[in-house]
Amino acid sequence: MKKAVITSVVLTMLALAVPALAGPPFVCHPFDIGTAKSLPWGETNNYLAMRDDYDFAHVVADVDKVLTPETPTIVRMETLRRAAIYSSRDRAVARDLLAFVITRAKSGDALALFDAGYVTEALNELEQAGRYDKQLRGLDGVLAGLTDAASGRALIEKSAALRPEDAGIEFALGLISRSPENERHFAKAYGAAREDALLAGNLAKLR
Repeated sequence: MKKAVITSVVLTMLALAVPALAGPPFVCHPFDIGTAKSLPWGETNNYLAMRDDYDFAHVVADVDKVLTPETPTIVRMETLRRAAIYSSRDRAVARDLLAFVITRAKSGDALALFDAGYVTEALNELEQAGRYDKQLRGLDGVLAGLTDAASGRALIEKSAALRPEDAGIEFALGLISRSPENERHFAKAYGAAREDALLAGNLAKLR
């Protein structure tokens, strides 16, 4: 009983330490990846910082180069966030990106499942945001019907089941879960943050 009470208190503190983020969590909040390789990014002349000189028609090929089995989960998240945003400019590119990650996920590989789940959720968030965010207006039409609102999270949960030691996946689930589920996921992420500098830095941004 005493242990259960302590656990409840800890989770409550974590929930207070992780405020609700404004905007879709998988697309509107960049993840700090340090000097890790990813897609080009960082313009200041548009809402989401897309680079004007990047040919987003190459997004699938470029994602394929970045996402190796050794790529940390946080770097995967930021790379796929950028890819989803770039691809939202053109329905055909978004469809190709989604098809690419879904096809890889059919292998049952945990990281491939995570990638497919992230892209699915991110594109769905962009579609939904296009209905109410004036900065993203029109994306609901570009991306309409490409994704199922529930399937992204389900794919990430499958990935987490196969990689229970991956705190980055728990971090991702915490961002899209509703309390009290997000408390549990964030608790696991915080527990492993000492050994993952990128994860620790991104968790610190939520305080």
